Amino acid sequence: MYERTRIQKIGSAFGSLYRSIDAARRVILNLIFLALVIALVAWWMSDDGPEVPEQTALVLSPRGVIVEQLAGDAVDRAVGKLTGDEEPETLYSDLVRAIRAAKDDDRVKVLLLDLSQMGGGGLGGGLSKLQDLRVEIDKFKESGKPVIATADFYGKSQYFLATAADEIYVHHMGMVFLDGYSRFRRYHKDGLDRAEIDWNIFRVGTFKSAVEPFMRNDMSDKARESNLEWLGDMWGSYLEDVAAARNLTPDELSQAIEDFTQHLEAAGGQGSEMALQLGLVDFVGDRDLVRGRLIELVGEDEDTHSFHQIRHGTYLETVDDDPNEGKGDDTVAVIVARGQILNGSQSPGTIGGDSTAALIRKARNDEDVKAIVLRVDSPGGSAFASELIRREFVLAREAGKKVVVSMATVAASGGYWISTASDEIWASPNTITGSIGIFGMLPTFQKPLATHLGTRVEGVGTTWLGGAARPDRELDPRVGEAIQTMIEQGYQDFLERVGEARDMTTAEVDEIGQGRVWSGADAHELGLVDQLGGLEDAIASAATMAELGDDYRVEYVEKSLDFKDQMLVDMLSWTTTWYKPETRRLVRPQLEKLVVDYISSTAETLIQLNDPRGMYAHCMCEVE
Repeated sequence: MYERTRIQKIGSAFGSLYRSIDAARRVILNLIFLALVIALVAWWMSDDGPEVPEQTALVLSPRGVIVEQLAGDAVDRAVGKLTGDEEPETLYSDLVRAIRAAKDDDRVKVLLLDLSQMGGGGLGGGLSKLQDLRVEIDKFKESGKPVIATADFYGKSQYFLATAADEIYVHHMGMVFLDGYSRFRRYHKDGLDRAEIDWNIFRVGTFKSAVEPFMRNDMSDKARESNLEWLGDMWGSYLEDVAAARNLTPDELSQAIEDFTQHLEAAGGQGSEMALQLGLVDFVGDRDLVRGRLIELVGEDEDTHSFHQIRHGTYLETVDDDPNEGKGDDTVAVIVARGQILNGSQSPGTIGGDSTAALIRKARNDEDVKAIVLRVDSPGGSAFASELIRREFVLAREAGKKVVVSMATVAASGGYWISTASDEIWASPNTITGSIGIFGMLPTFQKPLATHLGTRVEGVGTTWLGGAARPDRELDPRVGEAIQTMIEQGYQDFLERVGEARDMTTAEVDEIGQGRVWSGADAHELGLVDQLGGLEDAIASAATMAELGDDYRVEYVEKSLDFKDQMLVDMLSWTTTWYKPETRRLVRPQLEKLVVDYISSTAETLIQLNDPRGMYAHCMCEVE
């Protein structure tokens, strides 16, 4: 019996080994087969790549929001592009690279800004990024080449970028709609009371208005004061830039917006004509008017009967613009932190406590990296994840790396927390920052369960804490006291982090903290940031601090794809170039999608938040 059992065990072991070897063999064969298929497809589809006409217009046609970092991982984006379900986003750096390359390219005779598909993007439409793009367009114009802007309809973000052009066209059925910056939220107190839901709130900060919709029916005076101040700073900057570009004064432009209805009536209800009369655009007409103008400048394509053109994405495939070519090994590493700050590992477009910390460690352990620039575009999120990220920068500085922060559109609350462990902070005058405060929320719904469903929760526990924080039971007041104590300690931690970083006392930080949001310009005056400027300014400053001279590389630190994922991305990218099913053009129920997105946006934000202690440093500072 013993021998038989022993033989069975040996046979089982060999069987397991054989199955493992066989599985590995099949995986390897499948990979080889996949590689052969990819190679054959690539060979079949191969050509010399896109060609730039000898005389052409470079078309900058941003789709959706202009962002610092594309959302989702590379595989998800490749699949989305193939199926037509990709997130409508345009990478800011792609636009900049294309503009810079075209400036000195003799084949490019004109730059066309096609802004009909560009989105506003919230948070002011990324005003700081749009201002930086206008600077790049102004540099392009130094070449003597014209810049033309066109759109069927201009919102404030599209129009702001358009004003960098020499000629602005609008469709005769379109208009320019400048509605200013606003901040409106839904307030749920009465609704929660009717539903008998106890929305237990814990916070620190007089101005920490993120939780107000769950405890009030209207905006508090403190929140109104703060919002009007930083929104006013942004709008004032907008008016100055636009008015200067259109040979108007900010007061004239502001008055024209104030008298919108009268101007529209004077133009017979034609928004495009009103824009022309006010000097906001140069030409009104159909799309063929723009086509004709471009044909005058670059000639007609015999195949398409339109003007010679190349889109900026295609153009970049033809451009060899490696800024690191010929540079030394010394490197300034750039890490992009875009989106909400969540616990754990997250995909690009969201900041993960673990995943972003891993990128910082990667840069810290690279001997060639002498300085790190953190590009922040975040309203905050998990306080715990924010601290994980901040700590990694402390370790990077202890290892001798210089750390510089560059704030983009928003770097508030947790976005400011992760910026504190740095040698220097740069921000745009229109960056949304500050919001130094902490909050937590714990709703309970024991009342509607009892009232409407006749359901009550009873049980026992070995301590009073057992079941004390269940959402289907009334919150034990002692639990509430404990949570508030932790929230207050979290706020004290925040004050100490900022105070240490900015050489202030906690009392001084508290005076400008309390959850209040500041513009970058105000934050500079208050000492929350060191310098006003963009990403390139921050990179140059980091290089200077690290004493790198001019011979240094700039590299973005990102999570590397493994072999399998890289092959999949390449295959999907190749497929996308030739597979363009007509189903992509099917009309979707846009109205239904709009309504669903509108209702679920706030809920989705709350659901995503996953701080292990339920403590959040988030500004909730969306702008319309």
